[in-house]
Amino acid sequence: MTAVLVRRNFVRAAAMCGTGLLLFAGCGTVDDAPGGRVIAHQSSSSASTATTSPDHPIGEDGSTSGAQDRPSTEARRGQPAASSRIRFRPESLDLPGGVSASVQPAQTVDGELRIPENVEHVGWWDGSSYAGDPFGSTVIAGHIDSAEQGLGIFTRLLSMRVDQVVTVRSGQHQQRYRVVSTSLVDKDVLATDTAVFEQTGGHRLVLITCSGRWRPEVGSYESNFVVVAEPLGPAT
Repeated sequence: MTAVLVRRNFVRAAAMCGTGLLLFAGCGTVDDAPGGRVIAHQSSSSASTATTSPDHPIGEDGSTSGAQDRPSTEARRGQPAASSRIRFRPESLDLPGGVSASVQPAQTVDGELRIPENVEHVGWWDGSSYAGDPFGSTVIAGHIDSAEQGLGIFTRLLSMRVDQVVTVRSGQHQQRYRVVSTSLVDKDVLATDTAVFEQTGGHRLVLITCSGRWRPEVGSYESNFVVVAEPLGPAT
């Protein structure tokens, strides 16, 4: 179970990964992006009809004195461009080696963020970015193991390497990411490193599980293993 405490602009997420996972997250929700809407203005390429008034009489040569063209102010509403950005909630995660995990929303219930207890499933923090967003972290956390179920699917994070590719999917949509860093971080350090979870800056995927030495006195691992990946182009 993951406890979430909202304090000012930060969310504190403390998750037990079977044997313990501690997360601290920068707060922020992502509003639905409006997509690319194109407004095409109708140009006034032909000459406007001249107008006359007592102040601007027609001259002997047929011209008007002081008459001005009136540019067209009409506009037509365009349709979203084909290149409009695709964004979606993660539903599955493909890891190197042909292994996939079901991704479920990690929702906040009575102030607590709960990730799936099934160690073969992982949880997308519902306060983080969608896959395909132009900014912010898409945070997915999972158990490393369970006393009842054994090793979890996120044990595979421990063997991941820089430049490997992971893919987030939803239906026919996908977003591919390239791993740029892997690190073992003390939980106390991760608790103060809110940059990992911030919803500003360039878009990235953050995968987190427990690791390090098991501490039986507190019933938890002492560290988190964090994988950060950057998008390979836009979502499709």
